[in-house]
Amino acid sequence: MKRLHIRIQDIISRWYNRGNVAQSVRRLAADTFFSLLKIIVKPMTLIARMKKLWIILLAISCGAMSCDKDEPPVDKNMDEYKLTTEGLKDFFTQAEYFDIGVAIPPSFVDNQVKVNLIKRHFNSITAENDMKWSSLQPTEGTFNFTNADKIVAFAQNNGMKVRGHCLCWHNQVPSWIFKDGTADASKELVLQRLRTHITTVVNHFKGKVYAWDVVNEAIDDGSSTYRASKWYTICGEDYIFEAFKAAREADPDAVLFYNDYTAIDPTKRDKIYDLLVKLKAQNLVDGMGLQGHWNISYPSNSLINDALNKYKSLGLQIQITEMDVSVYTSNSDPKSAYTADLAQKQTSAFGRYFLAFRNFKEAITGVTFWGLADDYTWLDNFPVAGRKNYPLLFDENLNPKPAYFEIIDF
Repeated sequence: MKRLHIRIQDIISRWYNRGNVAQSVRRLAADTFFSLLKIIVKPMTLIARMKKLWIILLAISCGAMSCDKDEPPVDKNMDEYKLTTEGLKDFFTQAEYFDIGVAIPPSFVDNQVKVNLIKRHFNSITAENDMKWSSLQPTEGTFNFTNADKIVAFAQNNGMKVRGHCLCWHNQVPSWIFKDGTADASKELVLQRLRTHITTVVNHFKGKVYAWDVVNEAIDDGSSTYRASKWYTICGEDYIFEAFKAAREADPDAVLFYNDYTAIDPTKRDKIYDLLVKLKAQNLVDGMGLQGHWNISYPSNSLINDALNKYKSLGLQIQITEMDVSVYTSNSDPKSAYTADLAQKQTSAFGRYFLAFRNFKEAITGVTFWGLADDYTWLDNFPVAGRKNYPLLFDENLNPKPAYFEIIDF
């Protein structure tokens, strides 16, 4: 009933905004309408109900139109947002839809304004960088869990899940892994180091981290099957399977994901699918993570739907693990302010993407945003350094953007 009340407030606000009616009157009209609605929903014919509703609306209209019209117009969306405490996680509930997550650095948990925003909207947390290898084990045998533990403790204290990201990646990985003194390390040594790292990390967070991106971005963007990383050059595809085996053995209850970007591209999608088939055959993978680093024009609806259908056919969980929507469609696009035109295009894009997510809610178990708000985003320096971007649902002042209201309007 609470959400119905909010919806009625919104409908009546839209109606009265046309006449610039006082905010207090709009609220009173909504409250009155809601109270009377609860009375008339008792058993009666549909025609009788409609007559009563019409009488109520006429009465509210007549009373409101005589009110003071000097009060300035109010942004109906922001007005409603400030009056309620509901957030993304309340619209996309875990029971009906999926987890709503956010990737953060440890400093955010010391910023009360950001903490309030996180607690209002999210029920899942990912450490943006602090669970990557270079952060946890920069030198062999020396583990540092301080920052990661801080994020996990924050999540636990606030009843939030934690996604682990990520155990094996070609970036943010120390060079010592691939060296044996001054020589290149052997395959056996590299795999032993991989198993030791994953076993130590997963055991440390066992019972606290419910899911892991075990291997990240192993598939090639071009014609080859696998990325020609140090991992692959030394170990071949065996490193992928050894990583998943180590994670499975360390925590049999953890949900294990393969994670990649551009996972909706048909060529890359099919290569990822083939890898997932092999991993599933050995009971090593539970889910597919599509990063979701998209932009205001790409990908198309058909690319998204085709990819989700293909991954869904494997019977695996699907999660959108690193969602952001760049306002730039090319590396050559010049730096821009966040114009009304860009806001409209981004709003439309977010709307398309979340419509697809809702349509696949039986398979999708989580959507995580790669960042909290536009004041801090990795896209400010990637792929073009110093080009300010605005890829998230909250602006630089932590206020919801039009795209936020678009995705909750269903």
